[in-house]
Amino acid sequence: MASVAEAKAEKKEKRPSTSHLKTVPETRELRDRVRAEAARVGLTFDRSRLLTKPVLQQTAEELLRGMGLGEQYLGFTMVCLTNEFWREQIQGVDFKRRLLLLPHCLKHAEGCPADYDEFGLDCKKCGACSIADFKVKAEDLGYKVLVSEGTPIVLKIIVSGHVDAIVGVACLNVLEKALDKILLAGIPCVAAPLLSSNCRSTSVDDDWVSELIDLKTPPPGAKTKTYVHLLRAANQICEEPELSRLAPRTRSLAPAPVEGLFSRDPKGSAPLRVAAKQSDPLAVHENIAYEWMAQGGKRSRPFITLAVYDALKGAPGTRSADGLALPDGVRRTALAIEAFHKASLVHDDIEDDDTFRYGRETLHRQYGVPTAINIGDYLLGLGYRLVGRERKELGGDCTADILNRMADAHLKLSEGQGAELLWRDAKDKTLTALDALKIYALKTAPAFEAALYAGVRLAGPADDYEKKIADFSKNLGVAFQILNDLKDWEGDGDNKLVAGQDVLAARPTLLLALALEASAATDRAELLALLCERREASEAGRIVERVRQLFTRTQVFAKAEKLIEKYRARAEAVADEIDPAELRELLYYLVDNVLDRQPPPEPGATTLIQLALV
Repeated sequence: MASVAEAKAEKKEKRPSTSHLKTVPETRELRDRVRAEAARVGLTFDRSRLLTKPVLQQTAEELLRGMGLGEQYLGFTMVCLTNEFWREQIQGVDFKRRLLLLPHCLKHAEGCPADYDEFGLDCKKCGACSIADFKVKAEDLGYKVLVSEGTPIVLKIIVSGHVDAIVGVACLNVLEKALDKILLAGIPCVAAPLLSSNCRSTSVDDDWVSELIDLKTPPPGAKTKTYVHLLRAANQICEEPELSRLAPRTRSLAPAPVEGLFSRDPKGSAPLRVAAKQSDPLAVHENIAYEWMAQGGKRSRPFITLAVYDALKGAPGTRSADGLALPDGVRRTALAIEAFHKASLVHDDIEDDDTFRYGRETLHRQYGVPTAINIGDYLLGLGYRLVGRERKELGGDCTADILNRMADAHLKLSEGQGAELLWRDAKDKTLTALDALKIYALKTAPAFEAALYAGVRLAGPADDYEKKIADFSKNLGVAFQILNDLKDWEGDGDNKLVAGQDVLAARPTLLLALALEASAATDRAELLALLCERREASEAGRIVERVRQLFTRTQVFAKAEKLIEKYRARAEAVADEIDPAELRELLYYLVDNVLDRQPPPEPGATTLIQLALV
């Protein structure tokens, strides 16, 4: 893990284009020379701590200078060095616990007999391209194999505990986006870069891929710290059968666990629809609530609670799965944090009349508004009960402190949401940036604060951490909400399937406030009129596009980016002062992951892995 000095030096700035740094060496002889030098340099790596992106880049630059080569090969060299860092640990992972990830663009564009299913290319063993060769070889060894043009499911596979390492093939554009996440989370991964970034009929050094597939030795003595074990624990408590073990059902039987690697919906845990098969209305209601609890999401808040507790216990969970020492009282508290979060999403979706959540219809669209409201209330009660019933294990004072902080977070969230709703219903749409930031601090920061505080208090007294937790959470929460505003203009494959939803719902965003403050009188009047305009479905596109033009004219997108960096720096400054080192490193990790901004994938692009927590 990074030291304080290293972490300060690694604070991110807005980076220019890196397209000129992603040239694959043109000849096999040159590629082999770079790989050999990377292997030599790799012998010097300290594998007991995570390899950071700045250190990796600096090492690659020095390697290229030593070889007399230009910076255009930087991306390729960084991949080679990353391979060497993880090589020993990949070799020690059983073949049956590895995933081979191949891009669809390796297939021949013309005449390929394979079809696409929900998981990617359903490859036929026809021998017409190298995909089949790699697939057969890997499956014979015991690998899971995925051929896909987009793989958010990879995170689900790893966090669910199906695989422990990845062998991948991808272009340098994709590998660049993946490096940050792989390095931060500590996922053992090696990759062979494609020889071009074209999305049709590409090629790769076949023998290099075969070599990576074959890697096999006894497990290494030193293992790199990783958050994967804690990510898995947070995921596990939110899914069956662990969900019903920690929060036993009283009205219905828990559904049987789903078996198999690819038996779930690729976008998350699909509703099991057990409720529809039962006649007892109490059982139906309980099952709807539990199904919603088990639905997708990144489970970032329970992860925070578990990881903070682990960090203050010496971080044994970052070294091995066997090191996880998470009592049921700790797990139930983390599950309560998730129950509160899921309840807030139900109510928020109703108040905003959102259509999608986790890539499918929102709960009130599925079951109606009254039922959805009640499910949200039920989950709030479930969360308080999960913590309250642990008072014998946790102690009365600890339980009271955690419940008090959760209640405080609940009140602040309601205040922030209430302010937003009242603004939306008011005739006067005046909004300043300060107004928007106050709402953001109330709506988003309390959830982070409650999750962090719970982890600290479960591990011991929290008095010395209270102010720092509050300051860190405020800055992180505001930055996250601004980032979420920017994402609304891009759309994604999860909740924001249509760009510009905040405008159509007339929400009081920081972007809007910045535009109102910077606009000329005529533009300001037009912007306010658009917010109040009756929104027929056929007019939505016109309204969104016009608001985008007005936002662009006032440079609000660029201003928002600067504000994100400002609040990021403030959160990191708080983390700089935190002890012990294990907790400080975790806070740096949270900043990088919460504020990660992966651009939307281009059509036909392959994503090696997405590990954004929030």
